[in-house]
Amino acid sequence: LRVALNRIRHSSYHAMKLSNRVAICTSVAVNVALAGFLCLRSSSPVVGTGIRAAAKSSNALASRGAAVMSLTKSQRASGMKNAAFNQPARFQALQQVGALAHKSGAKSIEDFRTLAQDVVCQLGKENGNQALLNACNVEWYGPDRPKWLPDAFLAGVPDYLTGEYPGDYGWDALGLSSDPETFANYREAELLHARWAMLGALGCIFPEILAKNYGVGLEEPVWFKAGALVLNDKSIDYLGSPQLVHASSIIAIAAAQVLLMGGAEAYRASGVAPNGEAFDKMHPGGDYFNPLKLGKDEADLAELKVKEIKNGRLAMFSMLGFYIQAATTGNGPLQNLVDHRADAANENIFKYVFTSPEPVL
Repeated sequence: LRVALNRIRHSSYHAMKLSNRVAICTSVAVNVALAGFLCLRSSSPVVGTGIRAAAKSSNALASRGAAVMSLTKSQRASGMKNAAFNQPARFQALQQVGALAHKSGAKSIEDFRTLAQDVVCQLGKENGNQALLNACNVEWYGPDRPKWLPDAFLAGVPDYLTGEYPGDYGWDALGLSSDPETFANYREAELLHARWAMLGALGCIFPEILAKNYGVGLEEPVWFKAGALVLNDKSIDYLGSPQLVHASSIIAIAAAQVLLMGGAEAYRASGVAPNGEAFDKMHPGGDYFNPLKLGKDEADLAELKVKEIKNGRLAMFSMLGFYIQAATTGNGPLQNLVDHRADAANENIFKYVFTSPEPVL
């Protein structure tokens, strides 16, 4: 199911140069189709049962594991004897599994997880169960990575999309990245836009949450109206407090952005640290760009890169949705959500498909 979700999530929505109304209608049709496909893919009883069981048992397993680790050696030995006495068949089966795992070289939790994945994958190959076969395709790199469509629908992945880079799902219908230099430029541009979109999406929602849910006295919590305060001889007080940042000059705001944002970007784009060492321009890391020390080893870093680009792509689509909502409804994303939940039958996309409201921007 996770593979199916990622395939659906990264399907293309390209609506080229359509009018406002046609674009919204297209979006409705695509989302209905995707929702139907998701429901179809999630109808497997094996997958559904597995998800429900995992959701219910994950916390319980974690608490049990912590409780076992807190026991002394003698307490654990006593517990093992009781388990062997009360449930001998299950205890013997677990002993055999543990012995086989240790013979296979499993020592850490990650080793046991990998071994379990390999076993489930092999079982799927033997009996053809698709839910079990999904365990064979959980990597995010290389030729066996998930593709944007099932292999049966693909005419073939382009040769230059080898799965070397994070977020490569084998999709380039127009061949835009066939040139290696162009491909590198597009990857960098996408990643930078994704990072800005994640920050922007949070910045669009956070002021509304503070104003509506926590009573913070913001002059204007709606994201596309806040900047106009400075142009109308008003000031922007961060978090509603003039003691924090009291922005009243558009020239000062622009200068601060050029110095802070431009300086950080110039440092990143140079690819050279102050001590003269070169770093990856897309993932520079270090004390300045990775103060939390995330991605302590190559495996963790590779996984974080995939998570970053996936969440970034969602954020870019979110920002596009925020733009369309702002131009159509004149409200912020949180207010649109509140209105929809209060009256879903009327406050939805169809209200604006079949009417022609006055432009609000």
